[in-house]
Amino acid sequence: MPRTPAPRPRTVREPVQVYLAPDDSALLLRLTQETGLSKAEILRRGVRSFARVQGTASPMLQFIETSDAKGWPRAAAANHDAVLAEAYRAPRKRRS
Repeated sequence: MPRTPAPRPRTVREPVQVYLAPDDSALLLRLTQETGLSKAEILRRGVRSFARVQGTASPMLQFIETSDAKGWPRAAAANHDAVLAEAYRAPRKRRS
């Protein structure tokens, strides 16, 4: 009996309106024609690329990089909720 493929998970997408200068619009059109990708996909990839250049990463990736550099806390597997909660907490600002 043929197997029914699992349904794809639904992703929530947020519409965003962007105003482009004529040269940026022309560049976006050229990229869609050259790559076969949609305008939306090219813009998504651009946002992700910009984030990498800026050095911003998700809190989870930052936690992993930091933990790799300084070592994992003892019993991280057993206490993973507490370890992650601590990693997500913003550092407190000092009052002068």
